[in-house]
Amino acid sequence: MSRRKRGDESFPPLDFTRLRTYPLARGKRKVSASAFAGLHEPGDSLDVFLSRLPAFLAVNDLREVIDRVARAARDRRTVIAGIGAHVIKVGLSPILIDLLERGIVGLVAMNGAGVVHDLEIALVGRTSEEVLEELETGRFGMARETAEHIHAALARGVREGKGYGRAVGEHILEGCFPHGELSILARAARLGVPVTVHAAIGTDIHHMHASASGAALGEASLRDFRTLCAAVATIEQGVYLNIGSAVILPEVFLKAVSVARNLGRPLRDFTTVNLDFIRHYRTQVNVVSRPVARGGKGFHLTGPHEILLPLLAAGVIERLAKRHRPSTRGTRRGRKQRS
Repeated sequence: MSRRKRGDESFPPLDFTRLRTYPLARGKRKVSASAFAGLHEPGDSLDVFLSRLPAFLAVNDLREVIDRVARAARDRRTVIAGIGAHVIKVGLSPILIDLLERGIVGLVAMNGAGVVHDLEIALVGRTSEEVLEELETGRFGMARETAEHIHAALARGVREGKGYGRAVGEHILEGCFPHGELSILARAARLGVPVTVHAAIGTDIHHMHASASGAALGEASLRDFRTLCAAVATIEQGVYLNIGSAVILPEVFLKAVSVARNLGRPLRDFTTVNLDFIRHYRTQVNVVSRPVARGGKGFHLTGPHEILLPLLAAGVIERLAKRHRPSTRGTRRGRKQRS
């Protein structure tokens, strides 16, 4: 075997004049000028704004999710919103309440912390403690009224055969809380729309109080899990939105899908969407991929809740109101050129 020569002679230069080229017009390209962003004009509607976003990547996903939610709502299919407590803490309760009132969302699922923030907003118009400051003094989670109201509602609700969400929602309604109009639980109870609450004992501040009853918490939450399973069983051609829950609701949703399929509901054509700051493992596998692996489609919309959810909700409302409006998507086509 010959040994390589040292220096430049080891790799004789290639003859680049022999490279084969082709006309640009005949080559495939992934990016087209026709998909570029259009320019915003003062007075443009939200629908026009959305239509002029560049037709790439996350914009295409957002448009498709809007279409799928609007189509499900129009066809009276099941749309479920599973929310983490942070959704309430960034002021989005009015958005969800509006979606309930419009009949777009047919069930809200939340964790136990969501109940805490929903009730505190309804009762005093404020929520979310300074955890580090209160933890140092042992005061964290020790607000008296929060625990008293939740546990009183659950004790009565379980006796009356109600689930966690309905029990607390009706308690807020009957108590005429000063800010009750901002309560998802109360408005859903008034509308007769289910809100299911999925408790993990020890994760919520009211679990620390002496008034806590494991029997009531467990029974009420189990009833709500079975309600969620019944809703998921009807989600064919519908949508599940997971908004800001990284662990509990993705796990609960996956089990609900399993229950529905075990009972003979194939669930082969539905949409799942995860909205959150980052892409977590469980939201990827339990929401976006596994449930729709054999039919349907999963999406990630990554960003702050306080921007994404209002944008998605407004897009759906616009789409449902749309009546044969001319398309305005593109860059400047159909618009006056700016000098």
